[in-house]
Amino acid sequence: MKVEKAPDVQADVEEIVSILQPGHINQFRLICMRSFGAKANAYARIWSMPKIWQAALDISTFYVIEVLSENFDKLSQEEKTRTLIHELMHIPKTFSGALLPHKYRGGRIGRREVEEIYREYLKRKRVD
Repeated sequence: MKVEKAPDVQADVEEIVSILQPGHINQFRLICMRSFGAKANAYARIWSMPKIWQAALDISTFYVIEVLSENFDKLSQEEKTRTLIHELMHIPKTFSGALLPHKYRGGRIGRREVEEIYREYLKRKRVD
């Protein structure tokens, strides 16, 4: 599997974060990568830096959003945005390096929830 930085995806994520303004996400600690040759069926996935690694390396929290080129690149821009919103929803309010599962105490990350946030994104984007 080959990976490289994805400046186009990085720009999309930065736009999503700047429009939605989720106070807990530090966009400067999000890195977007594109992979080629991954065997997963996913469009994208998010990677975290667990506390133990943060302490061992003496660094702050970072998250990496990986888009799987073979699946993600052929999506429409709307579906790409929904996919990136979905991945951002896995980041907990504490921005601790942990990840939220699809079903967690107090919420879910599913199509309905992503669509609700996507509609809010479009509404705010039109106002700007």
